[in-house]
Amino acid sequence: MAIIEAAGLRKVFRSLERDPGIGGAIAALFSRTYEEKVAVDDVNFTLEPGELVGYIGPNGAGKSTTIKMLTGILVPTAGVLRVAGIVPYTHRMANAANIGVVFGQRSQLYWDLPLRESFELLRSIYDVPRDRYLQNMKHFAEILDLDRFLGTPVRQLSLGERMRGDFAAAMLHDPRIVYLDEPTIGLDVVAKEAIREFIGTINRERGTTVILTTHDLADVERLTPRIILIDEGTVIFDGLLERLREEYGTHRILVVSLAETYAEIAVPGAELQSREGAVIRLRFNRRELTAEALIRRVTERYRITDVSIIEPDIESIVRRIYLEGYHDGTVGAPS
Repeated sequence: MAIIEAAGLRKVFRSLERDPGIGGAIAALFSRTYEEKVAVDDVNFTLEPGELVGYIGPNGAGKSTTIKMLTGILVPTAGVLRVAGIVPYTHRMANAANIGVVFGQRSQLYWDLPLRESFELLRSIYDVPRDRYLQNMKHFAEILDLDRFLGTPVRQLSLGERMRGDFAAAMLHDPRIVYLDEPTIGLDVVAKEAIREFIGTINRERGTTVILTTHDLADVERLTPRIILIDEGTVIFDGLLERLREEYGTHRILVVSLAETYAEIAVPGAELQSREGAVIRLRFNRRELTAEALIRRVTERYRITDVSIIEPDIESIVRRIYLEGYHDGTVGAPS
């Protein structure tokens, strides 16, 4: 049974339109017109228990609006939404017991209290049994290296330390589902790695369902086998990351180290992308030419010392989709 169900989900925001100045304010008292902005439009998806899904899209695509509806903060304009069998906005207390949330730019920790006391308050709010709380704290402290700053007031923590604290806080009550909205924004590489390891661990060991929204697509590549791609409020792709690579990752780069200098480089079936000293980069379409065949063509013409292949990364693939739109099936070469 699906743990999250969204069908025909739609959210429209209305804002009052009025002319500037006192005259506009007075006129608005007698005649009001509203501008409607569709933030989410006919979004449909289901998640099974234990899934880890990347929910990605450009700024303003509707990611955070969807998350806020899932948490019960916002009420959908239309559509059906259930989280663990509960309608989030009509049963907010019951829904809150099932979920954990981490917003990269906001914190649920208490600013002037030591981190340890923030955890104690949250334990009391969620009525977590003392034994279970201590077990969770021990586990999270090991994974996130919390011990060295548990006694530090939250306002004195670095961004990376605060985010580790927020992750632990979101998991203290053993939620079935965790929503992560830009969880690694602004973090250095060490902190990012710790957060990614934690996300993978709770999903793998506890079976926690995770929805991850992020602009750092390295998080997606590292963690999520499935992605949901949303643009202008509408889901344009929902499937395995490997399927997206298959459809859009048509071009690869063969990096060749030459044994000597050649005046001209030309290999049938490949485009010379760059040349730096004895190292050249050849761009080719894997649907038209295999890497093995291209290497053979290169070695027939030039003496080489080394070769390697660069696969298209998810960031370049998603950027291409934003620019060109998504089309099912085979697609041509990017412009």
